[in-house]
Amino acid sequence: MNRLKQLFHEKKNILSVYYTAGFPNLEDTVPVLTALQTEGVDLVEIGMPFSDPLADGPTIQKSSEQALRNGMSLNKLFEQLAQMRETIHIPIVLMGYYNPVFKYGVERFIKKCREVGVDGVILPDLPFDEYCEKYQSLFETSGLANIFLITPQTTEARIRLIDTHSNGFIYMVSSAATTGTKKGMTTDQIDYFKRVQALQLQNPCLIGFGISDHETYSTACEYASGAIVGSAFVKQLDGEGASAASISSFVKKMRNK
Repeated sequence: MNRLKQLFHEKKNILSVYYTAGFPNLEDTVPVLTALQTEGVDLVEIGMPFSDPLADGPTIQKSSEQALRNGMSLNKLFEQLAQMRETIHIPIVLMGYYNPVFKYGVERFIKKCREVGVDGVILPDLPFDEYCEKYQSLFETSGLANIFLITPQTTEARIRLIDTHSNGFIYMVSSAATTGTKKGMTTDQIDYFKRVQALQLQNPCLIGFGISDHETYSTACEYASGAIVGSAFVKQLDGEGASAASISSFVKKMRNK
């Protein structure tokens, strides 16, 4: 059983944390990851910075710009992660945009992910049909999960189709807005969560976008296997730095400890 499947088999109320590789400083990638694991975070999503992050709000856009100025690249990221499995045992997912992966070479990218111990990839702008036609067999042969996003506008038929082609988890985008722009949960969002929950999908779901505090995290956990916090954590890194104490404080607030 791979790390993602084992996690969802064993745990509920999963806390997944996203941050941008190479932010706030170029060599912070692995120290941040280590601190998150130490604090009991269940799953980590490492952002691959890109110059045109359309789905991201100002906080993550700013972090991507800073990381690129710092010298972050896919080559540098794989160098940083090369030895991570000597100390990191939680699942790791890379999240970013298709363009840098395409330029790097999709087959080469998948190979490097498996070499360093990455468990899954989220590429929101990789067209579903293109994935199925060109890359699904590569991902499945390598054991690398490709994680799809759904939104409140995604039809039931489309959600079920995505479910049949998924092998990690499904990322439930809580609203149509960009990341980091919403506070709290609306009645419409709760109705959407209930609608997806009622489908009884074969893959677990994590809710992301708008998860910024213990309240929103707890609400998400009522309707899914857990939640993903991104912008709020990146904002913490920007304001307080990447110290272990700062990261510990953030995770404790999310868990309400």
